[in-house]
Amino acid sequence: MRVILTSHGSTGDIYPVIALAVALQKAGHHVRFATIPHYKEEIEAAGIEFYPLCPNWEQADLSYWMGRLQKIRTPIYQLREIYVGAKKYIPEMIARMDAIMPETDLVVSSYLFPMNRGIAERHNVPFATLAFAPHVIPSPDYPPENFPSPRWLGETTRRAWNRWLWKTANAVVDRVINNCVASELRAAHLPKVRNFFSKPAGRVLVTVSEKLLRPPAAEIDPRFKWVGYCRWQSPESAEIDAEIRAFTGDERVPILTFGSMVYDNPGAWMERFVRAWPRDRKIIVQRGWAQFPQLGDDAHIKVIGKVSHDQLFKHASAVIHHGGAGTTASALHAGVPQIVVPHIGDQTFFGMEVERLGCGFRLKKNVWPEQLHSALARLAATTTHAQRAKEVRTQLLSENGPVTAVAELESFVAESKVAQASSLQSA
Repeated sequence: MRVILTSHGSTGDIYPVIALAVALQKAGHHVRFATIPHYKEEIEAAGIEFYPLCPNWEQADLSYWMGRLQKIRTPIYQLREIYVGAKKYIPEMIARMDAIMPETDLVVSSYLFPMNRGIAERHNVPFATLAFAPHVIPSPDYPPENFPSPRWLGETTRRAWNRWLWKTANAVVDRVINNCVASELRAAHLPKVRNFFSKPAGRVLVTVSEKLLRPPAAEIDPRFKWVGYCRWQSPESAEIDAEIRAFTGDERVPILTFGSMVYDNPGAWMERFVRAWPRDRKIIVQRGWAQFPQLGDDAHIKVIGKVSHDQLFKHASAVIHHGGAGTTASALHAGVPQIVVPHIGDQTFFGMEVERLGCGFRLKKNVWPEQLHSALARLAATTTHAQRAKEVRTQLLSENGPVTAVAELESFVAESKVAQASSLQSA
């Protein structure tokens, strides 16, 4: 197959797609990854052909938009902000995608850009999406996140209520997106977005562990397929590893990483943290997009730059993170207890999942500098979190998300060809 993969956003939106691209290529398929030039080097380093899309943003631009999103409390307004930011680039993005459709047998897009479905379908190319979080998967057995579904309603009434909530959520999100980009879609002769949650594509790959994160016994449309985590890590550095070992003395220490989260005044947050953190306790802080500065004594607080999570977390006694889909996956694979400090979007959901799995708990963003030490003491006060973290790691190591995803996509394309042939015969 000739496959186009496309995704936009932070590394949490890019790295799972790189993992899928590598697996598709190993299975003998030709793959191109269409995204912004900022990620070209990492994509090509993984051996994948890069196809450029606009905008040509640099790190400062990405950090700016992430900072804007973090200031918006409501998810629906965050979504609107994404499309407001993308609006002026959409015509060129559509034109660039249109140009390669004749050379394509399958398009796989991240969930947040449903207009790619219209592009693929007008070229009769099968279209699939990637969902990095399971709470966007509709079911009559649970409501959309943050909506009530009282038990006292009774099962039949509650399921009807949940269906109505998902239908309403579809309508609201569709309207928000279309209000932002309807003129661009119309100019490109593409249909409006419809059924954002319930029918985003003919096949939706849910890239989390089915055994750990799929809601038990829930009725879910068969277009949604749990494939397991698709994880890709940048190459490890022997130099960085030696630097970490020199700091830790080969002992495990807490590691704090907030990934792509942005702070207006990272120095002020670090000052608060340095004042509260005990001088006899070591910790590693990853700069991330926030660019936390080295303000404390580097004998007990070490600030480190970009490094693969798998390499970094090998040195962790616990991981403190923001609850991003990719970072949560890395922390679960590391098999160490966690403290989740949600900042935006689905991070609260992943924090709740970490609690449900028994691997750790959440801490509020506005108090983490002062309360992190006591929270770590509470985390270590019981062996339950560490034991559950090891059990979860064992389960995840038995799964192979990229290989499962490739099999699902191959099956989906084969089914699509049969359906197209049947349609032509009927005509």
